[in-house]
Amino acid sequence: MTTSLILACLWAILANIAAMVPSKDNHWTRAYVLIAIGIPLLGYVTWENGPWIGLLVLLAGMSVLRWPMRHLLRWLGARLGRGS
Repeated sequence: MTTSLILACLWAILANIAAMVPSKDNHWTRAYVLIAIGIPLLGYVTWENGPWIGLLVLLAGMSVLRWPMRHLLRWLGARLGRGS
């Protein structure tokens, strides 16, 4: 297993531990930190293992951070809906 995949697995473990700890802001601060760490890590995984493994890691990260993804998709839909 490559270094980038080991780091991605550690990111997933960290995300699960962060989700188990109670939070007053519904975990949004932790989500921002996970996104900030995850985006460069996703690039590293893609660079080291290729686009298909990068896509799998992206889908895994999106499943962990599903609420930020829902809000992003709603925001994009509203922005694109008004523009046309």
